[in-house]
Amino acid sequence: MDEKREIRNTSFQVQVTGENEEKRTVEGYAMLFDTPSDGLSFTEVIKRGALDGVLEKSDVFALLNHDQRRGVLARSKYGKGSLSLSVDDKGLKYRFDAPKTALGDELLENIRRGEIGESSFCFDVEKDTWEKRSDGSWKRTIEKFGNIYDTSPVYNGAYSKTSVYMRGKEAAEEELRHREQEIPESYYQNIEKSLNI
Repeated sequence: MDEKREIRNTSFQVQVTGENEEKRTVEGYAMLFDTPSDGLSFTEVIKRGALDGVLEKSDVFALLNHDQRRGVLARSKYGKGSLSLSVDDKGLKYRFDAPKTALGDELLENIRRGEIGESSFCFDVEKDTWEKRSDGSWKRTIEKFGNIYDTSPVYNGAYSKTSVYMRGKEAAEEELRHREQEIPESYYQNIEKSLNI
């Protein structure tokens, strides 16, 4: 996997919908806006607007467990295809008809049995900000995605093991240290004057 790609889980339930017994439509939310992340060493929030213009330039696959080697469930190539992606007030919603293949049948059976109940998505980030909070913890705000690579119903929610998101935090920490070290001498002289030292 490209080292800039990250994966996040969304606890919002994936489900099978349809009008008859042969229901094959799968839908869920790949990601949610303004919802603090779970399971990371920092808090992460995705701003509304982070997807503006992104889906139109992304080639997005619907995969099972992010594994393209097993096959493709659906695809949205630059906003068109068998994978329907839409952005609403809640977040990024995906919808597709499971293919009549072994992989499609496995997905449907395991959603119905409750083995698959969550979604996950793979992405990279164009713009984010890091903020150190008063309790010492960090908050990352994703302001703009670069690309969305896949939306995946998953057996277990996965989080990115790449270090890319940590590099942003490390840069923010370094900037904080640098600012603390760059306090000009005049700052201390002014304090001394005001205290008549």
